[in-house]
Amino acid sequence: MGERPVVGRFAPSPSGRMHLGNLLCALVAWLSARSAGGRMVLRIEDLDTARCPRAYARQLEEDLRWFGLDWEEGGEQGGPHGPYFQSQRTAFYEEAFSHLAQQDRIYPCFCTRAELHAASAPHASDGLAPYSGRCRSLTREQAEAMAAKRRPAWRIQAPARRIAFTDGHYGPYAAQLDRDCGDFILRRSDGVYAYQLAVCADDGAMGVTQVVRGRDLLAYTPQQIWLLEELGYPPPQYYHIPLLTAPDGRRLSKRDGDLDVGALQKRYGRPEPVVGLLGHWCGLLDRPEPAAARELVGLFSWEKLPQKDILLPENFGRE
Repeated sequence: MGERPVVGRFAPSPSGRMHLGNLLCALVAWLSARSAGGRMVLRIEDLDTARCPRAYARQLEEDLRWFGLDWEEGGEQGGPHGPYFQSQRTAFYEEAFSHLAQQDRIYPCFCTRAELHAASAPHASDGLAPYSGRCRSLTREQAEAMAAKRRPAWRIQAPARRIAFTDGHYGPYAAQLDRDCGDFILRRSDGVYAYQLAVCADDGAMGVTQVVRGRDLLAYTPQQIWLLEELGYPPPQYYHIPLLTAPDGRRLSKRDGDLDVGALQKRYGRPEPVVGLLGHWCGLLDRPEPAAARELVGLFSWEKLPQKDILLPENFGRE
């Protein structure tokens, strides 16, 4: 069999205006797919509908287009694998959840947030503590008694299996699922399906073959590779990229209003200066000169991208 055609994706959460770090990830994902002759899917990750109103999603699409990025399917325009809004895909997640439940690995978890934070030392790579498994041993009678008092979340038991893969940018990575990742949540106590289940079910169903995202999600990849396999899908090729950080090393967030797309539009007027800056920081341009996104396709190479996080210059956006 030959290699699968490249299908990349944007998978933003419309909880606010995109910032410069979001644009960096979107640009690299788009360039990686386009340089390989691939297609792009836009999936709107709005599971938390209270934080992700539809107006934000419409703004997100406008901002991506302003920046010079396009896609073959997804978002408002739809396509053959829709719907592309996670808030409309509950039936797909229910089907995936039921499939996993048939394997007797899923169990209710009644732990409070405080109890979870009181667990063992954080995981060295991502700051998260693997779940202790305290609810895994509850009897049916104990679980029913606790369910009468509070709704449980639902976890899947991680097997004693080592998952190893080669990240397209950072190289070999491996984790022992039960020890390093622990049992993870598939459905929250409020009934909303969790990120881990949704992203795997969607990437599989939408035929995604290439996932480009921030290196802060690298530690979640072994769980997702395993979950995709359990759901019957071939895992995509993962490429993690350095984060764009403030001069003090702080990760950018949507609270950084002076670095969001609206502020960038006011400052630069057109997208080319912003694309040029990001292209330069990614090693694609010798200097930060204006460029259209399409002009960078022929220059793109994963070997040029840095592995260390990219620090914004002092006072960037605040001059």
